[in-house]
Amino acid sequence: MTFEAFVYLVLPSTTQFVTAGKIVLATDALGMTTGRFVYGRRYLAREDAVPIDPLELKLDTRTYETQRMNGLFGALRDAGPDFWGRRIIEKHAGGPMASELDYLLHSPDDRAGALGFGLHAEPPAPQRQFNRTIELARLQSLADQLIQDEDESIAATQDHEHISALLLLGTSMGGARPKAVVEDEEALWIAKFNRTDDRWNHARVEHAMLHLARECGLHAALSRVETIAGRDVLLVKRFDRQYASDGYHRARMLSALTLLRTSDSHQDRDRWSYLLLVEELRRMCSHPKAAAHELFRRMVFNALISNNDDHPRNHAVIAPGDAWQLSPAYDLTPMPQVSLERRDLALTVGDFGRRASVRNLLSQCTRFLLTPDEAARLIDDMEACVRARWQAVARLQGVSDTDCRKIATAFVYQGLRL
Repeated sequence: MTFEAFVYLVLPSTTQFVTAGKIVLATDALGMTTGRFVYGRRYLAREDAVPIDPLELKLDTRTYETQRMNGLFGALRDAGPDFWGRRIIEKHAGGPMASELDYLLHSPDDRAGALGFGLHAEPPAPQRQFNRTIELARLQSLADQLIQDEDESIAATQDHEHISALLLLGTSMGGARPKAVVEDEEALWIAKFNRTDDRWNHARVEHAMLHLARECGLHAALSRVETIAGRDVLLVKRFDRQYASDGYHRARMLSALTLLRTSDSHQDRDRWSYLLLVEELRRMCSHPKAAAHELFRRMVFNALISNNDDHPRNHAVIAPGDAWQLSPAYDLTPMPQVSLERRDLALTVGDFGRRASVRNLLSQCTRFLLTPDEAARLIDDMEACVRARWQAVARLQGVSDTDCRKIATAFVYQGLRL
């Protein structure tokens, strides 16, 4: 069985797709799927051609092959829908897609990064119609409807606009929370909706953590909170899009999952590592020392707020032009835990595995281009900032006193210095 699609790309400082190449997935009699990608000759002949992935899919006439991840190259997988988006696509299709390419082909044009996919050699014009921020109440209602698994009412509707709105929920970057892409006068935002079963106001808390991260010296995504009919919605400004008079410039984007050449499966989690990731950043980023220091700060911050959801999909690099850089930090969420002696992050931290302790954070600091003294001072400063400021920042950003008490055990836990 064979599936194929053309891969489109919006080149730096432009707003129109060009055809970059073709991907073919072929499954043999034993069920093994091989993916083959080749750049188009006309694309390679362009003076402004850029690689989709400068490490794995370099500009070359060769045919690239992989059997990992069901034959889908990581850079292409990063443009696919997240868990929430796949769930919506499967609802409308009546079940799982036949191949990973189908998820890419069924995704609307709000995907992360600069890629597009289609069945024709000539690319379509980029979509310029997005849900507006004034439609957040309707989108929140649709998200609630999906969360409640009201399959019959969703399947019964034949309204095209209703179906289109559902498909626009959650096909962008990151995670399993309900979300949609919305537009205001000059920017695109990822709207992240609270769930009715949330233990605290996630929109307010995540917004506060982005503010706290910036106070700790991190480069974090911009955000704001909108209150619609008594419900808070977090809006995170998209850093892979830049408004232009004729559309949006798009930054290429690769997740850390792709940089680490790994997957979400448990078998591949031995490569979930800050130590391996910083080596890739040093190879790839135009300012390797700055990227290494920034990643170290993010690792420390995640330890200080007990964010054990720091998996590789929550780290990324972007290329607004020719050069690659670490993206702004996003999806920073405190995770209150019972343990006071030991807490772990999702990625390997140092000599003592995933353990979120100062000793472990310092153990491999030189790989982040920091001396032990520099790293120790940085940790001390960030710990003091989080300890002194987390509650004030949270209250200032509208987190209730009740919710502050619920998340309080996440910050600077006792075992950090054991």
